[in-house]
Amino acid sequence: MEALQSVAVTPGKGLEGDRFKGRETSKRQVALIQQEHLQAIASCLQREAIAPELFRRNIVVSGLNLLALKGKQFRIGNVVLEYTGLCHPCSKMETSLGPGGYNAMRGHGGITMRVVEAGELALGDDVRACL
Repeated sequence: MEALQSVAVTPGKGLEGDRFKGRETSKRQVALIQQEHLQAIASCLQREAIAPELFRRNIVVSGLNLLALKGKQFRIGNVVLEYTGLCHPCSKMETSLGPGGYNAMRGHGGITMRVVEAGELALGDDVRACL
């Protein structure tokens, strides 16, 4: 994973340059996690902080309860995304975060999304509900 200032997003393809090689109907085109949960996970692992790139999520947001997006479409920058489910941790978290990484992420893994409308995301873009 690599932190970017901006990135193009396309339905069926997700973020440009991402490891996602899914299909148009995939419900896991993009993954989002809360900054506040990164801090909770770090605390569970008795660390000061953990680099966001280690979590294998595409976007990190703060000040927003991601579960409030359930069943909704929302906009980040000029990209429209749709909540599709919870992003549960996988066994790769043990390698990425070290022993206990999987359990530390349980309940803090973020959400998965489908791209509805293409566009570009930039660092600092707001998350807004679609009306």
